[in-house]
Amino acid sequence: MAVWLRSLVGALLLLEVAAALSFLHHRYEEMVQALFRVQSQCPYVTRIYSIGRSVEGRHLYVLEFSDYPGIHEPLEPEFKYVGNMHGNEVLGRELLLQLSEFLCEEYRRGNDRITGLIHGTRIHIMPSMNPDGYEVAAKQGPDSNGYLTGRNNANGVDLNRNFPDLNTFMYYSGEISGPNHHIPLPDNWKSQVEPETLAVIQWIGSYNFVLSANLHGGAVVANYPYDKSQDQRFRSHRRTVNTPTPDDKLFQKLAKTYSYAHSWMHRGWNCGDYFADGITNGASWYSLSKGMQDFNYLYTNCFEITLELSCNKFPPEEDLERQWMANREALVAFIEEVHQGIKGMVSDENNNGIAGAVISVQGISHDITSGDMGDYFRLLLPGTYTVTASAEGYQPQTVTTTVGPAAPSLVHFQLKQNVVKKPLERKASGTRANNKALQKKVVPRATRRGTQR
Repeated sequence: MAVWLRSLVGALLLLEVAAALSFLHHRYEEMVQALFRVQSQCPYVTRIYSIGRSVEGRHLYVLEFSDYPGIHEPLEPEFKYVGNMHGNEVLGRELLLQLSEFLCEEYRRGNDRITGLIHGTRIHIMPSMNPDGYEVAAKQGPDSNGYLTGRNNANGVDLNRNFPDLNTFMYYSGEISGPNHHIPLPDNWKSQVEPETLAVIQWIGSYNFVLSANLHGGAVVANYPYDKSQDQRFRSHRRTVNTPTPDDKLFQKLAKTYSYAHSWMHRGWNCGDYFADGITNGASWYSLSKGMQDFNYLYTNCFEITLELSCNKFPPEEDLERQWMANREALVAFIEEVHQGIKGMVSDENNNGIAGAVISVQGISHDITSGDMGDYFRLLLPGTYTVTASAEGYQPQTVTTTVGPAAPSLVHFQLKQNVVKKPLERKASGTRANNKALQKKVVPRATRRGTQR
């Protein structure tokens, strides 16, 4: 009798999951309903917020998963997924809705892996960055959808060609390679971007994101920075030259994490193209200017890759379940990659967190900074590293640490304030000129190491 009851309960649970995970295309209102349904089912670990509105006034909603929704916990990394940047590339949108329901359901079931992930990570999921474009594409439907129908926003702008071009500044600043981290935005940048782009830039400037992926369609490959080639003579050609970041090996590892957890991406042959291991440097595929992926790396602390997930940009509904099963493990495994490298607190001698402290790794010319609370996260491959923390008004501190293949190493820094010697006082017998000269003899502040802000 007990066995029969257990079987009945198991069958009912499966039916509940099947009902929740509906493999359908979701128009804007249906997408919003799906997000709020998840929030109502998991109210203690989720939060919905909007980062702004599209050209036509649709909210750009984000669903957050955390054990303390709405709060940044020190030493807990921030992660994000962004889907549907191109309105007619819809699989990412549906996969992120499925992922949201999956995380909620598995958390409710007590899945140790998912529970640990939600308790140790602040996860932000934006199913659609371009809801206006999606509505245009959805009116055509999957059967008659044109390759470009609904790709752009309501103003006809490709959002993945709409971010400030920080690559050009980096490549050609002062006729040598310029800074490649925390590059300031041009003065008139707000007048040059679309409402959706503006909202995302302000969003990623408000959260100290560590790792991210944006989901596209039209190919099957994990694409990593740089997207823009340094040699502009090749801009118009599809095949250009490999243009790696200082974190190239790390980016390759991040891309392979997704491709090898995916059911077939890692095989390489997809959609008539071949990519070894299912990954590619963006510029070696084709050069792309003003893209979101490079912008994240050059402007913030966030390491972002681009996931091309299907040959068909608008797959039919009967293919959605197969695509979900192919991507489910990869979507979870990639989030887990945020927990690697080193992390810690940068504080002063009174244990107050220092915001904006620069973390430099010897041999890797790309710095990151501490967040508002003084905590920092630096993704690194396993190995031994010499790391320096520096901040204006403080003496830099350098340590050597070893990173393992599992959890991140905890490396804290406590910085001492610079001591500025006062000028020597002279008796009244000194000349006015001598007094002025003495006033200028102040020990200069220690220079900041690695900062480019």
